[in-house]
Amino acid sequence: MKTAPPRVLLTGNHAVAWAARLARPKVVPVYPITPQTPVLELLTEFQARGEFDAEILTVESEHSVMSACIPASLAGVRVFTATASQGLLLMHELLHYAAGARAPIVMANINRTVASPWAFWPDQTDSLAQRDTGWIQFYVESAQEALDTVLQAFRVGEAARAPVLVNLDAFYVSHALEPVCVPLAAEVDAWLPAFDPPQRLDPAAPSSWGNVVTQDMYCRHRQALEAAMAEVPALAAAADREWGERFGRSWGVVERYRCDGAATVVVALGSMAGTAREAVDALREAGRAVGLVKLRLFRPLPVAALRAALAEVRDVVVLDRNHSPGAGGVLHQELRAALYGMPRPPRVHGLLAGVGGVNVSPERIAACVDGAAQADERPESQWLPWGPR
Repeated sequence: MKTAPPRVLLTGNHAVAWAARLARPKVVPVYPITPQTPVLELLTEFQARGEFDAEILTVESEHSVMSACIPASLAGVRVFTATASQGLLLMHELLHYAAGARAPIVMANINRTVASPWAFWPDQTDSLAQRDTGWIQFYVESAQEALDTVLQAFRVGEAARAPVLVNLDAFYVSHALEPVCVPLAAEVDAWLPAFDPPQRLDPAAPSSWGNVVTQDMYCRHRQALEAAMAEVPALAAAADREWGERFGRSWGVVERYRCDGAATVVVALGSMAGTAREAVDALREAGRAVGLVKLRLFRPLPVAALRAALAEVRDVVVLDRNHSPGAGGVLHQELRAALYGMPRPPRVHGLLAGVGGVNVSPERIAACVDGAAQADERPESQWLPWGPR
């Protein structure tokens, strides 16, 4: 009989650190930034106690963090790091380099407002602004999902040879305590094989990365990266399914919640999905045909899964905890593009909800659902009024 894995109270940050420990990376470059710092603090505690066999590199900036991650990954070892907000933005140049180098680094990002003005609240603009860098992007709702997703990210990224960003909302997830099932190390070892890339920097077989290429070579390289990204939805679904078979939990690439027969469906990323779930339950109890679609994989966007999840739906209400000036909500615009050309597509209503960490209650979401049924579809995102309701 298997020994039951321990169930302990963890914050989202500490759940991420436990996942990193269980993945057994060999190099972990780090730089502290609120609200990510507890991730690296716990990793250094693990190392000090002899429980984490990795080279932790403390460098002078987040740009240097990614500068250390890339060559370590290309040398053939598993690499993990974590950051947030301005730290992720400082890495931007090197995020492109990591994807182009096909380095399957896994990085946890704690979604936080970007400056200016200076603030420390949950907002997903930091990671959504990196959507064109070539990184796979996951968004999680809870500490348990954060732990599981970081481990799945290594499996997916190493299979696709692409870096992975696992995003969790500041404070709502990063600092909130909840019971988390921590898998046994032996079980994770059996599920996640050691990293053994087919090509690596090796003095015994000299090669180079990043040299100047012709136009045709560059174009072919980008086509290869696109082909790899096209495989990711299936790889992510398979990793999640196999994780569920072994550990009893699965999250899906796209989760449908109470969507059977729904006339209106709310779509959300991250912790906002938990609030929307409560709103959906209340609306269902009131006799309203409403459901929720939680998008867990954002890059590459799982277009086929989204179309299937939203087929036969009349209205879609998109909740965006982000703001792209001049374009509105990123998820709203991405979803409109994904559903374009469907036979009888749903009407898509975009709401800028929770931008800058503004609280969005289940009652507010329920009111938005009621409003969507009465409103015409508009291409631009609408600001959700904030304040008590």
